[in-house]
Amino acid sequence: MRIRTVLVALVALIASSLAVAADYYVDITNRTGYTIYYMYVSPGSSKSWEEDVLGSDVLMNGDTQRVTLTGYTNPYFDIRLVDEDNDSYTFLNVDVSTEDIIVTLDHLD
Repeated sequence: MRIRTVLVALVALIASSLAVAADYYVDITNRTGYTIYYMYVSPGSSKSWEEDVLGSDVLMNGDTQRVTLTGYTNPYFDIRLVDEDNDSYTFLNVDVSTEDIIVTLDHLD
């Protein structure tokens, strides 16, 4: 009986840890008329920006970039884009499980 209780508890623990972490993605479309050079995506609860997800790539005007977010427990993210003129566009608390981003000049910080 004790082994069965331990096994049930272990299965419940594994199942709960799998349910907590999830993979998300967000499609970001550039309609600013400018090339985006930097794209920062951080959990909404973070106090700082994570690394640039574009790396050495850029997001040309009219193009869309899919950003995959792996192992997070919450679908809310802050997104900051920086264009060729060093102008920034910031989106706070985006629910990436239901929303994609189309960035235009109306979103200029």
